[in-house]
Amino acid sequence: MSDSLPVLAITSGDPAGVGPDLCVALPSRPWAARPVVLGDHELLAARAQMLAPDLAVVPYDPSAAPRDGTLEVLHVPLAVPAEAGRLDAANGRYVLDILDRAIAGCRSGEFAGMVTAPVHKGIICEAGVPFSGHTEYLAEATGTPLVVMMLVGGGLRVALVTTHLPLKDVPAAITQPLLAEVLRILHADLRERFGLAAPRILVAGLNPHAGEGGHMGREEIEVIEPVLDALRAEGMDLVGPLPADTLFVPHTLARGDAVLAMYHDQGLPVLKHASFGGGVNVTLGLPIVRTSVDHGTALDLAGTGRADPGSLFAAVELAISLSRGGRP
Repeated sequence: MSDSLPVLAITSGDPAGVGPDLCVALPSRPWAARPVVLGDHELLAARAQMLAPDLAVVPYDPSAAPRDGTLEVLHVPLAVPAEAGRLDAANGRYVLDILDRAIAGCRSGEFAGMVTAPVHKGIICEAGVPFSGHTEYLAEATGTPLVVMMLVGGGLRVALVTTHLPLKDVPAAITQPLLAEVLRILHADLRERFGLAAPRILVAGLNPHAGEGGHMGREEIEVIEPVLDALRAEGMDLVGPLPADTLFVPHTLARGDAVLAMYHDQGLPVLKHASFGGGVNVTLGLPIVRTSVDHGTALDLAGTGRADPGSLFAAVELAISLSRGGRP
C-alpha cells in the first residue's frame, strides 16, 4: 500500500450493530485506497479481539505511511461503553459525531470520499436529534437542496424520485420541477462520477402499464412525459415512461445505463434480488463522494463473526472509483 493512495473515511455506524464488525474485516484484503475507520478506538479494538485476534488496531496518523494488514482508526469517543447487539440512546450523538467528522474531512480534502456503515435511526431520534437517514443528514450538512438516492449492484443502477414516503403520498410528491431536477442530478453524476460521456436513462412510469394512455392514471401524460420531452430537447438520452413490470427484463435494461424509479419499492426489490449482500447505496448530487452498505444494523449478528462484509467491500470499491471520476 502506498501513502499516495486516496484516503477514504469509513464511518463505523451504530456501535451496537455490525458496523464495527464489518470495519474489522477491511484489512483482510488489499485496497487501492487508504481506508481509515472513524469510531471509538477501544470499541474497535475490542471487536477486533473478538473477531480477528491477530489484527493490529492502530491510531490513524496522516503524516506516517500506513502499514499493511492493520486497521487505522481515527478516534471519536463513545459517550458510554457499547455492547454488541444492545442499542443505547446515550450513544446516538456519538454516531452523528462520526458522520460530522467524516463530512468535514471530505469537504476539506482530507478524505477523497466517505463510506458509511449502518446506523439505527430510532436510537438517534431517541437521543433527541430528529434523524430520517444518512441521505437527508448529508444533504443538510453540506447545504445541498436536493440529493438523489441510487443503489448499485447486480449489474444495475437504480435511482429514485421519491424515497421514504407512504405510497399514498407518492403521486402528489412527483411534480414536474422535482422530476426534472432529479434527472439533471442523475445525468450529471453519471457523467462526472461514473465516467459515462452520454448516459442513457430508463424512466419508469408511475402507474401500471405506464398509465396505459391515461386509462390507469394520468401522471405519465401530465407530469412525466412533458419533463422527458423538455430534457430530451436539452440533449439527454431518456427512454420512457416505461411500464415498471417489464422495464427490468434484460433486453430493456440493455438500452440504458441507469433506471429511474418513481418510488422506493418500485425499483429496489429488483435490485436487491439481484445483489443483496453486495449492493451499494450512493448519494448523488452531493459535493462529496458518499457510498454506503445496503443493509441495516443487524443487531442479532453483531459480535458473532457471521456478518457478511460483502456490501461494505463493494461500497469501498465504488467509492474509490467515484473519487476518480469512474476510472478503476
